[in-house]
Amino acid sequence: MAPPQGNISGSKSRGLRRRSLLAGAAAVGAAGALGATTGCARVDVTGATDGGHLLDDLRSRGTVRMGIASEPPYASINDQGELTGEAPAVSRTIFQRLGVENFEPVPVEFGSLVPGLLSFQFDVIVAGMFINKDRCQAVLFSDPDYESKDGFLVPKGNPRKITSYKDVAEQRLRMGTGVGYAEYDYAVGNGVPESRIQTYGDQIAGMEALEAGRIDCFAGTALTMIEALKTGAHPRVGMTEPFTPEVDGTPQRDGGGYGFRLGETNILDAFNRELHKMKQSGELLRIAKPFGFTEEFMTDLTAEELCKK
Repeated sequence: MAPPQGNISGSKSRGLRRRSLLAGAAAVGAAGALGATTGCARVDVTGATDGGHLLDDLRSRGTVRMGIASEPPYASINDQGELTGEAPAVSRTIFQRLGVENFEPVPVEFGSLVPGLLSFQFDVIVAGMFINKDRCQAVLFSDPDYESKDGFLVPKGNPRKITSYKDVAEQRLRMGTGVGYAEYDYAVGNGVPESRIQTYGDQIAGMEALEAGRIDCFAGTALTMIEALKTGAHPRVGMTEPFTPEVDGTPQRDGGGYGFRLGETNILDAFNRELHKMKQSGELLRIAKPFGFTEEFMTDLTAEELCKK
């Protein structure tokens, strides 16, 4: 569920990559529709002037509506019907410090997050959403609060000593990954033949295939892999150390943040100020740690950097 690197696989397109382009494409589509008369993809649908008025509105209302997609550990509704996850925990703290005490989760499909924001169904995207150039045409992102890493689910003990996509290619291993995951492209970009990559609906299906010997490893974002292993239902499956994927020797650094409507720079600036304070004090890591985030997932990346990718 890492972001895509374009069509690394050559002429055979694998479609949109979920955490990076599925919502990104929807964002551009929605923004394009709203701006059809101008022919411009980057459209401010807020009508905001002088930095926008959302923060004042939220303070007056006392409640922020958070658009989420069910994807632990980023954000989800637990069995008790409660909002949980790293992104809600961090943003709730920030909004309270900005004078907004209450929150209302608005669960939608991941691909509906950007259109939902643009159509005012909620006030902010709180889903650990990857920041990339396409999405930045339609969404105003905070600086990222985490940096993504990849990981492999492997047989316990990692008998093949897999640490990278290059290992998968050189050993001619059979790799699994999720439908629409950019890990597919990372693997192909490192020389893994498409014929040796299988896609599965989720990590659970991938672990079952691994235990059955149909694949040698399953690739995904490390945080998602960690979450999948917490079920304890697949004791013969282990995980490699998280790593930053490379393609053609270039590290693929990516991070996720919080999305606001274009024009709402006042609330963005206030949100970023509080986020940076939390980073500097170590509070961000303390809040994120219960959800599986460790020091290696903290980041110095900025939204400005990621919006150029």
